[in-house]
Amino acid sequence: MSDLIDYPSRSRFEMEIEGHIAFVAYRRGDGVIYLDHAEVPRALEGRGHGSTLVRATLDAVRAEGLKVVPRCGFVGAYIRRHPDYADLLA
Repeated sequence: MSDLIDYPSRSRFEMEIEGHIAFVAYRRGDGVIYLDHAEVPRALEGRGHGSTLVRATLDAVRAEGLKVVPRCGFVGAYIRRHPDYADLLA
């Protein structure tokens, strides 16, 4: 599994996993990032890769000092299950 890469020109964070690309699409505002959609290829579903992707994304957002608006249900559920990320909510 590779590291998370931010591609601002694509407005998404990407992670290569077993030759596939998983991503979180976003929009940035003034000190806020809207996490609109997380996607893991079907071949990788059900193996925890979505959680790994979201955790890495939230860690990157924290490192930038941004607040999060989770527009994606999976991202919102992840934050609810992991309250150590609740401080990131806008």
